[in-house]
Amino acid sequence: MSNQKRNLFIILCSLFCGIFLCKSSVSAATDKAIMKQVQQMSLQDRIAQMYFTPSSGDNNQMCSDIKKYHLGGVVLFGSDFQNQTPAQFKNKMKQLQQASSIPLFIGTDQEGGTVSRLNDNPQLTNNRQFPAPMKLNQNMQQEVNEAKQTAAILHNLGINWNFAPVADVSNDPNSFIYPRTFGKNYQQTADYIKKVIPTIQSQHVAATLKHFPGYGTAGDTHTGFASTNKSITDFKKEDFLPFKAGIQAHADAVLVSHIIINQIDSQYPASLSPKVINVLRHNLHYSGVIITDDLGMDAITKFAQKKQINADVQAVKAGNDMLLSKNYATGIPAIEKAVKQHQISEKQINNSVYRILVLKKKLGLLK
Repeated sequence: MSNQKRNLFIILCSLFCGIFLCKSSVSAATDKAIMKQVQQMSLQDRIAQMYFTPSSGDNNQMCSDIKKYHLGGVVLFGSDFQNQTPAQFKNKMKQLQQASSIPLFIGTDQEGGTVSRLNDNPQLTNNRQFPAPMKLNQNMQQEVNEAKQTAAILHNLGINWNFAPVADVSNDPNSFIYPRTFGKNYQQTADYIKKVIPTIQSQHVAATLKHFPGYGTAGDTHTGFASTNKSITDFKKEDFLPFKAGIQAHADAVLVSHIIINQIDSQYPASLSPKVINVLRHNLHYSGVIITDDLGMDAITKFAQKKQINADVQAVKAGNDMLLSKNYATGIPAIEKAVKQHQISEKQINNSVYRILVLKKKLGLLK
C-alpha cells in the first residue's frame, strides 16, 4: 500500500470511529440524563410515576389529581370517550398532559371486538368498526393493517398506550378469555403477536402483552378468585410461546394477570407474586415495563382483605414497575413507608422509574 493510500485509509478509519463514538456518547448521555432525572426526583414523585390510574370519568378531577400527586399515567374507559367531537376529546387529552409536570402515559383497552373503547363514540372514528382479532385471523396481513390503523387513530386522538394485544390462548370457546384471543393455537398466536407488536409501536403507541402468564381456561378475575394447576413445564411449552414472541419483538410492556398459578406460587395471585414476576424477568428475560392488571378487580380486593395487606405495596414488592390502581392517595405514602422501613429497596424503585422514563422518551413524550 502506498503512503498516499495508507494515509487515506487512516483518515477514513478515523472519521468512521469518530462518528461511531459520537453516536455512542449521545446514547450514553441520554441514558445518564434519564438516570440523573430519576435521582433528582423525590421518593414520593418517583413512586407516583409508577401509578397508571384508571380514569374517574371526571376530567377536571383527574387534572387536579395529576397535578397534586404527579401520577405516571391515566387509563381511559368507555365514559371518557362518549358524547364529544374529536376536537373536544383531543382537548381533554391536552388538558391531562398540561396538568402533569412529566408527560403522561394515556392508555386504553383497544383490543377490538368485545373490548373496544373506541366503539363507545363512533364519531371519533367516522363510524369505523373494530373487529375482534379472531374475526380477521384468516389473513395475517389484515391483522397487521388493522393493528396499524387502530394505533394511528389512538395516536391521533392523543392516546399513547394501548393495552393490547391479547397473548392468551384458550381451547375452550366457553372460557372467559376466549372471545378476546386470536382464536388459534399457541404457535399461531405467537406468529400473530410477533407481527402486531412492532406494527402498533411503529405508530408511537406502546403495545402491551397481556395477560401474563396466560389465562387459558381460568375464570374471570374481575369478579373473584381464579386459579390454574397447569404445570410450569406446560406453561413453557404452550402459554409462554406468544409472550416470548412479543418479548423478542421488543414489546414495550407486559401486563400481569391476577390468576393464582398454583405450580409457581399458590400463595399469591400472579400480579402480587415475586415468583411469577421473577419468571418473566429472568426466565423470559424481559427488560421492559411490567404492569399489573387493575388492582381494583375483585380477585385482588378480596385477596387483600382476606390477607390484611395493602395490594399496591405487595405489587411493588413483587417487582412490578407500574400499578394499575386508583388508590394513589393512600398507596403512594404506604409504598414510601415500606421503602423507608427497608421492605422495598430504593434501588428497585429507581430501576422501575428509569424503565418508565425510558419508555416515555421512546414514545416522544420526553424531550
